[in-house]
Amino acid sequence: MKSFSFTGRRELLGRIENEQYDVIIIGGGITGTGIALDCVTRGLKTLLIEMQDFAAGTSSRSTKLVHGGLRYLKQFEVGMVAEVGKEREVVYRNAPHVTHPEWMLLPIYREGTFGKYSTSLGLKVYDFLAGVKKKERRRMLSVQEALRKEPLLNRKGLLGAGYYVEYRTDDARLTIEVAKSAFENGADLLNYAKAETFTYDADGKVSGLYVKELFSGERYLVRGGKIINATGPWVEDVIGMDRSIEGKSLFHSKGVHIVIDGGKFPLHQAVYFDTPDGRMVFAIPRNGKTYVGTTDTEYHSDLLHPEITEEDKQYLLASIAFMFPEVQLGLDDIESSWAGVRPLIRQEGKGPSEISRKDEIWTSDTGLITIAGGKLTGYRKMAETVTDMVCEQLGKQSAKSVTKRLKLSGGDFGQPEDYKRFIHERAEDIAKMGVSLVDARSILATYGTNADSVIRYADQVLDETDLPLSIKLTLHYAINEEMALTPADYFIRRTGAVLFDIDWVNKWKHEVVEYMAGLMGWSPEEKEKHWGELEARIWEAVESK
Repeated sequence: MKSFSFTGRRELLGRIENEQYDVIIIGGGITGTGIALDCVTRGLKTLLIEMQDFAAGTSSRSTKLVHGGLRYLKQFEVGMVAEVGKEREVVYRNAPHVTHPEWMLLPIYREGTFGKYSTSLGLKVYDFLAGVKKKERRRMLSVQEALRKEPLLNRKGLLGAGYYVEYRTDDARLTIEVAKSAFENGADLLNYAKAETFTYDADGKVSGLYVKELFSGERYLVRGGKIINATGPWVEDVIGMDRSIEGKSLFHSKGVHIVIDGGKFPLHQAVYFDTPDGRMVFAIPRNGKTYVGTTDTEYHSDLLHPEITEEDKQYLLASIAFMFPEVQLGLDDIESSWAGVRPLIRQEGKGPSEISRKDEIWTSDTGLITIAGGKLTGYRKMAETVTDMVCEQLGKQSAKSVTKRLKLSGGDFGQPEDYKRFIHERAEDIAKMGVSLVDARSILATYGTNADSVIRYADQVLDETDLPLSIKLTLHYAINEEMALTPADYFIRRTGAVLFDIDWVNKWKHEVVEYMAGLMGWSPEEKEKHWGELEARIWEAVESK
């Protein structure tokens, strides 16, 4: 029986050269996994390969919002606002365990970018275009009402605020749930497998590629009728393996976020505000922390591990000081940070903040399909569009997309509102197994209707360790059902803890590495390698300047 685990991965590698796929997708971020899910649910034999872990690139480095793109209304991108606004509701309905409504405050200032009338009208148009449900439509607040929502706001020149709903998410976990859904529907997926060179048929059309398994160094030849390049910031590298495409180039825009402990920045309310230079920045409370971002600067350096400079951090600290003058923060108050690279389609004469986030699809003379640009929120619709093209080229036009109403793994609730009731009703039962009530609620909140699969590992956990039961359970689940292969996979993309609970990571990282080594049979050299990688990623999040 196939499993989305390190053992299932070995089984796949053992047979992969004997398979003939309809579609091979390069790239395991939200776009690639979304395409894999749409393809496989239309009956296409599907393989996805990713050179890092799933979501290790831009898809774990965003502002962590499934948002409707209010800023694009300001740029008159009406079609994008309408599309992503509606898609936001689709994501919420299909995955309420990783998508949560978040009321957002948009303060209005005398000298600010937004006036009271233009904000009210803009938000009203936004509600209409995005199809916002009645209970989440915008409200306009007085100065006093705005300050009651968030007392830390700068009071000088404050005229009031708009109040509207965005959707907060865990971008990496959303991507993992999409990947698991693709697997559950029959797709094959490989992380830590890098595309190296294409192969071509007698007509010069791309028909396969050599893949390098990055732990062993072994190479495999995989064959597919259609190959899709969904590698985000790396799309030009993959295109370069095939043929150049005239007139298309990427603009790499770096976005940085910083995390502050809630004791030092006690934000009560998510705020979306404009900075002195006219950019827009989010400040969002999350589980006792406050995170702030993002920057928007052209980037030309390491795509695997985007650099965070002191200038990036100082910009965000200055933005905090501007909007929340009572909050006194310095570089030492930043607990962690992350940087992501947005792959935008270059538009001559436009800066990072002005370039459209619209996705674009093009096909080379060899048949390689590339998709670039786009937003996290619109991943499902992008996938549908690409898969429509693939089905047409494969002569399977009758296969229609079903993902609009397809519950993602863990999101099998009748209505999104059932999610909170599910946590409340199940928490005490799970706590009786020997985990704290807080940990029980966390398991239910994180894994949704997959929580039963998580707690089933209680009979398999190893006793020769001081690790809490809750960590053992989530580790077993991550390894056996989410294809986590390294400690960094677990601490960064399966739990998000390196970004939002670094003290917890430092407390348990040694024990987790030892436990994973025992479960997965690592040699001393393998254990040392994985430990070094984890330490490097912790340093990147906490100490990098």
